[in-house]
Amino acid sequence: MKKFPPGFIWGTATSSVQIEGAADADGKGESIWDRFCKIPGKVLNGDRCDIACNHYELYREDIALMKQLQIPSYRFSISWPRIFPEGVGRVNQKGVDFYKRLVEQLLENEIFPVATLYHWDLPQALQDKGGWTNRDMVDYFLEYVRLMFRELGDMVSKWITHNEPWVVSYLGYGSGKHAPGYTDLRSFIKATHHLLLSHGKAVTLFR
Repeated sequence: MKKFPPGFIWGTATSSVQIEGAADADGKGESIWDRFCKIPGKVLNGDRCDIACNHYELYREDIALMKQLQIPSYRFSISWPRIFPEGVGRVNQKGVDFYKRLVEQLLENEIFPVATLYHWDLPQALQDKGGWTNRDMVDYFLEYVRLMFRELGDMVSKWITHNEPWVVSYLGYGSGKHAPGYTDLRSFIKATHHLLLSHGKAVTLFR
């Protein structure tokens, strides 16, 4: 019988845009999914990100449930537009503080935190500049990543750069099924290249 190796991390996972809600609370900027969900016919049942599971307000209760279920690890994602409402430049300290409180609460409950830096919710302000088809996105991403490593690095030891980059590049820029809804082969190829390049540079920065 096959066994998982020693040190294998069991846990559960979410994405910020799918559970947090509070789409414009405490200075958060608009994401591409905030906008995409408002386009009729794009999302099943017309569901939107405004409230979702209200994790932004209920994270303590959610973590208590994880503790009750004896979940050893929680992979959460950070909302880039909650940190940088315009994608770059001005930092929204209330957004940073939310993730600090979240991680502190996890550690207090002996739940191992794993942070994903990008889980599809690009700041709309950067999409207006071309999104992942724009080579400058690599530098914008590194500005965001550098800040998060600095702010959470003393509490979070495991990081994920991009959640399912193929979904971001192909479904977002090739088939158009996901935000931002592009249907262009050239955009898909550019986005793929820039996502992978940003991953490599973020890993180097982490190391």
